[in-house]
Amino acid sequence: MHYDVPYKTKQFFFVLIKLSIVVGAFYFIYSKLAENENLQFNEFMSFLNENDTFSPKNIIILLILTFFNWFFEILKWQQLVKSIKNISFKSALEQSLGGLTASLITPNRIGDYGAKAVYYVKQYRTKIVLLNLSGNMAQMIITSIFGIIGFIIFVNRYQIDVNYYSVARFAFILLLIGLFTSIGVKHRRFKIKGYSLEYVLNFIRHMTINLHFTNLLLSLIRYLIFSFQFYYLLNLFGVAVEYNKAMVVITSMYFLASIVPSVAIFDVVIKGSIAVFLFGFVEVNELTILTIITLMWLLNFMIPSLFGSYFVLNFKLPKPQE
Repeated sequence: MHYDVPYKTKQFFFVLIKLSIVVGAFYFIYSKLAENENLQFNEFMSFLNENDTFSPKNIIILLILTFFNWFFEILKWQQLVKSIKNISFKSALEQSLGGLTASLITPNRIGDYGAKAVYYVKQYRTKIVLLNLSGNMAQMIITSIFGIIGFIIFVNRYQIDVNYYSVARFAFILLLIGLFTSIGVKHRRFKIKGYSLEYVLNFIRHMTINLHFTNLLLSLIRYLIFSFQFYYLLNLFGVAVEYNKAMVVITSMYFLASIVPSVAIFDVVIKGSIAVFLFGFVEVNELTILTIITLMWLLNFMIPSLFGSYFVLNFKLPKPQE
């Protein structure tokens, strides 16, 4: 027998879910700042004060870079969704920042997919998830292209001892994964975000060339902005390193960090560990790098997620007739 859940009960659970997302996000932000094993909060604040990081000029420049980083991400999302439904920049802003907040406590930011999808009626949700996937894939492609080039230069420049046996073994594993993936595609068993790989590839194949170009272009612009932001912080802390030399390390860092599965809230820990190792070759001390990584996380994840919390709390399910 089918029973309809009372409207007030639905509303209660809906509000409870929204509050849980926001409280969870705030808790993890607090724990990351107050209980960071790699960088104590007092040590972090003292180091910032010593380097005059909070001068009006520096704050304005850093916030402008953060603004444009998210401006182009929101614009990218708006352009992607416009391929199936016209939305305003304001709606894209709400969905992007709300999705960021929901993604903080989920592995590989998977919460972002569900959060953006619920802004739409059921008939659009599958396409919304796949458009989100294509946007993230474009960013990963840009990160990988620059990262692989940067890492090859890095290895050759600093004569890193590479274990070629391990590399060959890794390549063999990738080959096996590729083989099993192709078998899975043929039998339609291999899935990405709950959809068969064949379905995902067909969806991406039917996206227009202009949309692919816009997707990649905006991903590239974002990449250049947050990479420059990292370089600006290096200069801010007195690290005398040329832009080209720094970018080799920065691109390598983002590439290596991007291929490690993680929860978004621990992104700062993973990037910090990788960055400390890589920047050690250009003689940048650990405290400086950990401070920069933490600042990048605060600027590009914490601050936008605080605005996203507002959108999560004020979210309302779309009307069926929309």
